Amino acid sequence: MFVGRDKELVALEQHYATGRFEMAVIYGRRRVGKTALISEFVKGKPCLFFTAQEKSNEINLRGFSEKAFEFFSMGGSLPSFGTWESALSFVAERAREYSLPFVFVFDEFPYAAKAHPALPSAFQIAVDHEFSGIDMTMILCGSNQGFMESEVLGSKSPLYGRRTMQIRLRPLDFFAALPLLGGSSAEDKVRFYAAFGGTPYYLEQIDRDANFAENVSRLFFNPYGLLFREPEMLLRQELRETALYSSILDAVAAGATQPKLIAERAGVEQNSIGKYLTTLSGLGLIRRDVPFGENPDRSRSGIWHIDDPFFAYWYRFVSPYIDAIDQGAGNAIAGRAARPEMLETYVGGQFENICMQWVYRKNAMGDLGFLAAKFGKWWGGDPTLREQVDIDVVASDSQGHDLLAGECNWRNSFDETDAIETLEHRAGIIAKSARRHYVLFTKRPVSDGTRKKAADRGDLQIVTADDLTEP
Repeated sequence: MFVGRDKELVALEQHYATGRFEMAVIYGRRRVGKTALISEFVKGKPCLFFTAQEKSNEINLRGFSEKAFEFFSMGGSLPSFGTWESALSFVAERAREYSLPFVFVFDEFPYAAKAHPALPSAFQIAVDHEFSGIDMTMILCGSNQGFMESEVLGSKSPLYGRRTMQIRLRPLDFFAALPLLGGSSAEDKVRFYAAFGGTPYYLEQIDRDANFAENVSRLFFNPYGLLFREPEMLLRQELRETALYSSILDAVAAGATQPKLIAERAGVEQNSIGKYLTTLSGLGLIRRDVPFGENPDRSRSGIWHIDDPFFAYWYRFVSPYIDAIDQGAGNAIAGRAARPEMLETYVGGQFENICMQWVYRKNAMGDLGFLAAKFGKWWGGDPTLREQVDIDVVASDSQGHDLLAGECNWRNSFDETDAIETLEHRAGIIAKSARRHYVLFTKRPVSDGTRKKAADRGDLQIVTADDLTEP
């Protein structure tokens, strides 16, 4: 099932409709849905679609030749092109005769370029001298994010400056992923997203006839499960020192949030940890947060988190027990991970991220009550109580005239009045003069009295898990 990606499809269609040569670069990690996006875009359009393999240059060139001959209806058994330059020249020559708009897709470009390092230069020559004036949308696609950013988009790449659009495809947010999430209740959908994240391929593995515990046991805690060692394979595709990076993710998942503590727990030299954290951050796997309102470059209060729910769940619950799962203890470990005191605490943290996604979406639709330009969470000292406190979700406009503060409560029951009063008090610490807006996000529906209070006030919204899963 193809879901989401509406903005990406609109952007691709706009470029396709220009009537001139366009070069789109699409990249993102494996399984995130790049090929599915391209396949959806090219439906009903003439398309020369080639997928490179992790094989020799000769095999890839032969495969491309066959696809090119087939697309341009060149019958018979024709010899493969001897070089990529001649192959691309052929495409350009035939395209001029074809005289119709079409799409040229080169999927898994890094595989072919690693087998033939001069390939980006061959494409640069073709773009500069062969493809100009042709009504063609060329898409270069790849799963190796580092390669695509340095060897295709980077300033030292022969193709630098040639692309007319680029899409770094990321996992779906909670709301786009809803059609793929298992579970019969809103709470279960939150749990599924907290474990599987927004990678479409992983979500498609969910058995709708099985519950959350059964699905994660089969896919995560089974030596033969599809997701048992998936994060390690993804790291191997991008990085050389896989074991070291995996140790860093283990440390962050275990609660080490400062570089010094992460280095100590992962067994990494402290003066080297910064570059490793930067690399993982560039891949979208970890994120550094600073208290709302502080400059990220100057703040000393920054803390690191695993940013992707799938990686967060895997490194929290699976990675520490890899050997035991291999030895047949998967069911016992899955049962341990499903204990409410462990699972619900973890899901509560992911619930905060889903609530922030709600804020992003409401803001994009103009439904927040003001136009927010800054987002985050805040923690710091409460001068009245003389203790450390936090606000789960914060957003403000660029001038600081309006501020939204949100509390994310993933408990079955709590003192609703106290939660609202606490949120108001904490918001006053960071925004004494701003017009304040409040959101109470909850796992379960609140009392009728609290709902009436919110309706009467006008500055307070109540958003439950059920509300989050509404279309």
